Amino acid sequence: MAGKGVKSFGSGALAARAALAWIRHDPRAAELRRTNFHGRTVTLAGGPALAVGATVGAALGADGPAATAAVVTAGAAAGAVGFYDDIVGNRPEQKAAKGFAGHLGALREGRVTSGLVKIAGVGAAGLAAAALLAADPRVRAHRGRRRGGAVRRTTDVLLGAGVIAGTANLLNLLDLRPGRALKAGALIGVPLAAGRGGGVAAGTLGAGAALLPADLGEEIMLGDAGANALGALLGVALAARTGPAGRAVALTVLVALTAASEKVSFTKVIQDTPWLRELDALGRRPPE
Repeated sequence: MAGKGVKSFGSGALAARAALAWIRHDPRAAELRRTNFHGRTVTLAGGPALAVGATVGAALGADGPAATAAVVTAGAAAGAVGFYDDIVGNRPEQKAAKGFAGHLGALREGRVTSGLVKIAGVGAAGLAAAALLAADPRVRAHRGRRRGGAVRRTTDVLLGAGVIAGTANLLNLLDLRPGRALKAGALIGVPLAAGRGGGVAAGTLGAGAALLPADLGEEIMLGDAGANALGALLGVALAARTGPAGRAVALTVLVALTAASEKVSFTKVIQDTPWLRELDALGRRPPE
């Protein structure tokens, strides 16, 4: 991790800790309390804290104004619509719609669910962030000289949007146990933090590392706000370091995993696979 990456890692960690402390001391913090799968009381404060910390750290690690704008757009928007779903989606009338098919079914009945708002918001954020990356003068100068440059750029933007939104959705799907989403994020982000241009991933990882002990200790939970922001920012880091071919491969994998999640329980697969089960439980507070 280069010097800029180290600084963005530390900045992300500091921003996440500061945001968590501030949210916990807010007079309305009690409204964020939830009961997790072990029956313990945790707080959703970890979600907005991660979104803020990761966005700050990633923005400080971005190369140039276009990448910085893409990071802020993806992290802030994904975190905001995720937090909206965390709060509104807890209402009884919202809980019936599950999965993408459930939200579409509710829409056909004339109901707009908080989950559908989140899906649309993350998708729009991914598209805007990918367009901002494509607006980088260095990218435009490199591709503008090629035949069919406009078509190439459009395709690249759509692929980038898919990668950003798809990574956000994948991390959200994995956030069913303490620490799982942050560990998965580390597996994705560590290779992206290496070498030039790794500051975005490094800043995101710094925020995640700062909150991992509290997540594993079942003091906080990330919720959609944290998981979506984490995934969206790692998606930006991935999109920024790959061309159309790399983005297409990444998007294919993300689509396949998302489709599989509709048929197979990731939690069951993890529990049935010894090394995944051990990695998943590593550092987690044991059940009482």
